[in-house]
Amino acid sequence: MTIKDTPAQWEIRATETPFTGNKTSVRTDDVVMPDGSVARRDYQVHPGSVAVLALDEEDRVLLINQYRHPVRHKLWEIPAGLLDIPGENPLHAAQRELYEEAHVKAGDWRVLTDVYTTPGGCDEAVRIFLARDLSEAEGERFEAEHEETDMEHARVPVEELVRRVLAGDVHNNCLVVGVLSLVAARGGDGLDALRPADAPWPARPFER
Repeated sequence: MTIKDTPAQWEIRATETPFTGNKTSVRTDDVVMPDGSVARRDYQVHPGSVAVLALDEEDRVLLINQYRHPVRHKLWEIPAGLLDIPGENPLHAAQRELYEEAHVKAGDWRVLTDVYTTPGGCDEAVRIFLARDLSEAEGERFEAEHEETDMEHARVPVEELVRRVLAGDVHNNCLVVGVLSLVAARGGDGLDALRPADAPWPARPFER
């Protein structure tokens, strides 16, 4: 048996979109099950996201602290954002988010991992990049709005972050997956063996 996720498409008898929001929507599908029965499935339709684990020369990860209303918490996270433009190259989106949220640029980019955040109720796909060779970005800082006006920044050593993850002190999906993937990659073939930044992404196809 090969342990690899594979595409599949079960028959949909009916579909509707009872809610459409600014960036996402909710869809209801009547899906035919393997035994022939039909079950209704509600899920959030999401454009996809990118996230950036930015690692500096002192082996620290760049973090932001931001209020997240659905969970009523201020969470420590890595820079991330939506794929606002259909078909947009995810690397370009990641570079934009690192600039806007941290005013930082990176000279070396790799794909760290790809994940579906909550596949039982949302079709969001996230590509997490590893960014190294960091430096201050040129030009004016991006003008923050809404939750971002209260954003804090920190640089935390990788070992400390791993302890915080395992202690249950940090909960953001991309941060947890990103930092543990970083440690796993280092213990495996090394960071330079990670996929290139423009590696194909079947979950969100793009033009290079």
